[in-house]
Amino acid sequence: MTKQIDLGGSFTPTGTSISLKRMGYGAMQLAGPQVWGPPRDIDAAIAVLREAVAGGVNHIDTSDFYGPHVTNQIIKRALHPYPDGLVIVTKVGGRRGEDKSWVRAISRQELTDAVCDNLRNLGLDALDIVNYRVMGSGHGPEEGSIAEQVTVLADLRRKGLIRHIGLSNVTAAQVAEARAITDIVCVQNNYNLVYRHDDALIDDLARQGIAYVPFFPLGGFSPLQSSTLSSVASRLGAAPIQVALAWLLQRSPNILLIPGTSSLEHLRENLRAATLQLPSEMVAGLDSIGGDTAANNGNV
Repeated sequence: MTKQIDLGGSFTPTGTSISLKRMGYGAMQLAGPQVWGPPRDIDAAIAVLREAVAGGVNHIDTSDFYGPHVTNQIIKRALHPYPDGLVIVTKVGGRRGEDKSWVRAISRQELTDAVCDNLRNLGLDALDIVNYRVMGSGHGPEEGSIAEQVTVLADLRRKGLIRHIGLSNVTAAQVAEARAITDIVCVQNNYNLVYRHDDALIDDLARQGIAYVPFFPLGGFSPLQSSTLSSVASRLGAAPIQVALAWLLQRSPNILLIPGTSSLEHLRENLRAATLQLPSEMVAGLDSIGGDTAANNGNV
């Protein structure tokens, strides 16, 4: 039996009864190359999901446009019927083109269909949390109203298909716009040791009791590389990715992590990062890394 560890404590978004372990799991890498089609080894993907949950993870990030449909179907196969307390967080707002592109899908019908696809492929009657994902150019959030799309999700929440609503790849102004329409429980944006544009937003969300979930916490398609990070890791006898994750956990109590992997070894390494304590002088050194955003561009 997998030993459970304290995954960085827990966080309960304001207005909910959901207690989320701060270290979660992101399912995107369970799909095939380019997040398209099935993985080479579905049994290995199932094993990763089951070990994550056995290790104490109680929230999984996914989307029906991963694959498409693939990761949700694997989650269902691995974990359904779902254990009590497991929160599955999905996202809508995009679809996959036949050329493997990422395409906006933001009409009322497309958003409703996406919610229904997630329900069907996950085997659920209601989705715990649905993030409205603003599909951008790949270089961070783009300004523009999201009121129409958030209103659709709020309508689906009133119908009982969604329990809570979040946002992904958004600006502070879009967060404020959405909060004027409905309760927002989490914001999922690109953020890590290097890409620090959301520092002010994180602090504001913490004051409001809203979770902040960094995607690409380890740099995404351009992994974090820093001599300071490597030096700290060496001094602690840890891997650089563990230090990068531990820094995020110590950055703010409302930060929840969803590092993804298709490897049991990397999963165990990620979970152990939640037990790593960084002395203040090391945190100060790591803080100084921020400012170079060139290594962190993503589009999912």
